[in-house]
Amino acid sequence: MKTTCEPLEGNKVKLSILVDEADFATDIDAAFAKIAQEVRLPGFRAGKAPRKVLEARIGIAAAREQALRDAVPQYLGRAVREHNVDIIATPEIDIVGGQESGPVSFDATCEVRPVITLPGYGGLRVEVPAIDVADQEVDEVLDTERRRLGKLTTIERAAKEGDFVVVDLIGSRDGEPVVGLAVDDWSYEIGKKWVAPSFDDELIGKSAGASFTFSDTPSGTQEAADFAVTVNSVQELVVADLNDAWVDENIDGFTTVAEWRESVVERLTTNRLNQVRNVVVEKVTEALVALAEIETPEAMVAADLQRRVENTIRQFQSQGINIDQWMQATGQDAQSFVEGLRPQSQKAVKVDLALRAVVKAENLDATEDEIEREFESMADRTNEQAVREHQMAGSPKNKKIRFISVDQVRAAYQANDAIVDLAAEISKSKALDWLIHRVEYVDPSGKTLDSDVVIGHSEADHNHDHDHADHDHSDKDQSETD
Repeated sequence: MKTTCEPLEGNKVKLSILVDEADFATDIDAAFAKIAQEVRLPGFRAGKAPRKVLEARIGIAAAREQALRDAVPQYLGRAVREHNVDIIATPEIDIVGGQESGPVSFDATCEVRPVITLPGYGGLRVEVPAIDVADQEVDEVLDTERRRLGKLTTIERAAKEGDFVVVDLIGSRDGEPVVGLAVDDWSYEIGKKWVAPSFDDELIGKSAGASFTFSDTPSGTQEAADFAVTVNSVQELVVADLNDAWVDENIDGFTTVAEWRESVVERLTTNRLNQVRNVVVEKVTEALVALAEIETPEAMVAADLQRRVENTIRQFQSQGINIDQWMQATGQDAQSFVEGLRPQSQKAVKVDLALRAVVKAENLDATEDEIEREFESMADRTNEQAVREHQMAGSPKNKKIRFISVDQVRAAYQANDAIVDLAAEISKSKALDWLIHRVEYVDPSGKTLDSDVVIGHSEADHNHDHDHADHDHSDKDQSETD
């Protein structure tokens, strides 16, 4: 087989492929064998009719046509791998010779993934939420705990904001009680704004024994209701002074205010850091794609959109949700549902192209060892999931668990011609890690943050799962064990 690759305009290339007549003869033999399974000839069992008999009965033209249908995609695949063509859409095939006899030649016009450059990617500046914890925030945590441990004392004065009132409350519409708006001896803190917008204002100034009515729209609804309220008692929350003695007596694990306060600062800071780390990947990729105007090829968007829709439907099905009923309840049809996912697909394509640009610029291609480690990791995850499902199903101990080996995972990827895709995902993950460790992080005030604090010291903290949903190896032969 001889091949050439010619660049074309518009992110396309033309692969020209020439197959020797002797090589294609093997494909014709395979086509006759395939036809033999489908054609029934008197005196011969299925698949047992000799080629000469078939050739006499149906002619060689039919077998040659079948061979072209079956073999051209295989020859094209070899040419794609030989020239490292990154196809993003089904190629347009034009058979230019060999339809009737002789060597086979054909052209394949292929739309390819565009290659972009991103000047300045090594100097990204990303804004993330603030990490520093203000004294006021710490005070609020301490005060909340002190109030929780405070004592309610019945008082004889009129109620004010911050007081607690014990009330009987009934809500009705047209004289009929409203479900969920009837309660007796309910302790309520004035200022919470829980019942209706004007409820708290109505309570202020009322004393024990007071009864009153008002009309308003209950919180979380759109239809007004009539309320009848009786104040049974007014209570004041007495909060102890914050000192070492109170902390020692009431807060487990601490004997002084300083110790407790330091612990709260550490906890709030950890929460802040977790929030920051949850948005780092999104913030970094947003900053990356903003460096250049990236046009999203429709073929790539359509492919991602199809995967996204299929994954969403599978997720709904796993949760027992009927997609048609869900769309009806949310006021969507199939088209609006799909188009609603399009912006996510467009963003995903931009991130893909941008990360590949960093891979190329920094020579971050996946190594054979990294690909092999990923196979091992996938086998481990698959087997761990098999064990969990076995346990959750309550299967008998003597029932075999089907385990998958690393060799089987590798073979599945080879069979699906998917190792190139896997290598690309690993490379992009490396590029993202490379960026995350070199970005300048700033908080909303513009203060530069220590990157080691923001992302942690270990690169292992930033593993980004590869999406292998398109390469299912679960149907391959698996070993079994108890």
